Amino acid sequence: MKTKILGLVIITILFSCKKDTKRPLRKIQQYTIEQFMNNEAVGGGSFSADKSNLLVSSNRSGIYNVYTIPTKGGEMTAITQSDSTSIRAQSYFPNDNRMLFSADGNGDEINHLFVRELDGTIKDITPEKGAKANFYGWSEDDKHLYFGSNKRNPRYFDAYKMSIEDYSSEMIYQDDSGLSFSGMSNDENYFVLTKSLNTNDGDLFLYNVKTKEMIKVNDNQSANSAQDFSKDNSIFYYTTDDGAEFSYLMSYDLATKEKKKVIEKSWDIVGSSFTDEGSYMIVYVNEDGKNAIEVLDTKTMSPVELPDFGKKSITSVSFSDDEKLMRMYVGGSNTPSDLYTYNLETKEQYKLTNVLNDAIDAEDLVTAKVIRFKSFDDTEIPAIYYLPHQATSENKVPAMVWVHGGPGGQTRQGFSSLIQYMVNHGYAVLAVNNRGSSGYGKTFYQMDDKNHGEKDLQDCVEGKNWLALQAEIDGDKIGIIGGSYGGYMTMAALTYTPEEFDVGVNLFGVTNWMRTLKSIPPYWESFRESLYLELGDPYSADSVRLKRISPLFHTEKVTKPLIVLQGAKDPRVLQVESDEIVAGVRNNGVPVEYVLFEDEGHGFVKKENQIESYSRILKFLDKHLKKENAPVDGATKSTEIESVK
Repeated sequence: MKTKILGLVIITILFSCKKDTKRPLRKIQQYTIEQFMNNEAVGGGSFSADKSNLLVSSNRSGIYNVYTIPTKGGEMTAITQSDSTSIRAQSYFPNDNRMLFSADGNGDEINHLFVRELDGTIKDITPEKGAKANFYGWSEDDKHLYFGSNKRNPRYFDAYKMSIEDYSSEMIYQDDSGLSFSGMSNDENYFVLTKSLNTNDGDLFLYNVKTKEMIKVNDNQSANSAQDFSKDNSIFYYTTDDGAEFSYLMSYDLATKEKKKVIEKSWDIVGSSFTDEGSYMIVYVNEDGKNAIEVLDTKTMSPVELPDFGKKSITSVSFSDDEKLMRMYVGGSNTPSDLYTYNLETKEQYKLTNVLNDAIDAEDLVTAKVIRFKSFDDTEIPAIYYLPHQATSENKVPAMVWVHGGPGGQTRQGFSSLIQYMVNHGYAVLAVNNRGSSGYGKTFYQMDDKNHGEKDLQDCVEGKNWLALQAEIDGDKIGIIGGSYGGYMTMAALTYTPEEFDVGVNLFGVTNWMRTLKSIPPYWESFRESLYLELGDPYSADSVRLKRISPLFHTEKVTKPLIVLQGAKDPRVLQVESDEIVAGVRNNGVPVEYVLFEDEGHGFVKKENQIESYSRILKFLDKHLKKENAPVDGATKSTEIESVK
């Protein structure tokens, strides 16, 4: 089954924990939020059958739409013109210029698959109301596509094979037990099935369609992930952390059942796939918060030399079917990734996009640095640090502790308009990868199990303490910000350590764990028990602890200014979570701002909403952290809910 792998990449520099050096004051231009959001985000990149164009997604119109762009450079051509919901490119059809893309309903995550026919008409090929559909790939004979759908049972995803001639489909795997379809050999004789055991570990099975034999691939409980099959369907490749802290690449011979270690690094191997003819293997490594990419010649398993982009890095790659052209994304933490094509035979290289706003000088933006600090129990905590150019020991700046989503996520060094906007306007940002974050070994990942709002929160407090020791930071002006799980950590910080942080920015954060865990979408059923093992079962005695760590029930402890931002269509963290935490904190007479976006889900994807939300965050910080333009009488009047349509 033909699949593509995308990734992010960033430059990592180790940074010592405490420095008292004097930095020269560097004059930089400050940019407006409109200038920052005039950057373009481009993603995907499927080659047309004749290799003349790429199919991509771009938000240049203010929301994601589908475009084509010539592989040797030129103007983008708009294929869709949505002004309400994001539309994402999936793939050109293998042998003609039909196009496959996906869209949900304004962030509700109920994705459907659509085809743009050769005459320009658009057809929903998975029209079942309320059902999700996920594109899996193309068949070896290029006559079918594979997709997953929960149309039969909202809790489980079955696998389907669809004719690309008349769009008729047949079910090829029915899931009634939480054994999720995770891949298939090109000859359709082996299905890869996974069973989630917890948020780290899962069992991996190979099902022989002809013999009905079910083979368990892994020997011990570990993190196992399907990657790809060899071109001749004789070998299955997967990653595992069995007996190790980090995932490595293994092979499994389908005839002899022999397993061999293929590649091991000092970090997680997070992805591996073959090009269509099997000449190259692409390997992605999560190297201290960045993607390190290798393209290997499968005959020699030696790395293929890729273009050198200096301070920028290649963030993802993909090949044309004949393996002669490669598309690449190239960027860094101070610039979004541009799209390139590269001819492996002639070495010709073309830059197809220029996504950074021409009005912005990348040198005015900040390159992230990786630092590490010791937490309360001497656990070493990694973090990503953005220090404003204008910060010196004589010109100290306020700072924000940034907490990623999850739980189990990781802040990486990709370009973030919000982070760069805050840093450009004089706020240092320390993105803490607290215990429980992925990418630093399975022991570190599991350290916060049934410990949320406690030891992971202390890691964030210690991050604040590290900031306060830096010569360029005003230790009396440090806040905390995060989205989803990071939003929960913001509220936990203001609730359970009310004097540690000076302000809080909560983007669609969980505030009542019992309600959130009971209301997770039905299509997460195969992962539900794993979530309960990490966070707690809300239907058991765990509910006592879950209530104790839920900020909603302890709002009387919050004393510091707060801004909350929420999408009304969020299926993961319901609007009521933000409604109720705002009401509770307001009862304390604490300054609270609340911005609700009627047309957003879990995260804000429309540029006009990003402009509104990011500018509101900066104004809030300027008022309550920098204390610029604060009311003379010290009034604490809080704003009513502001609904943005």
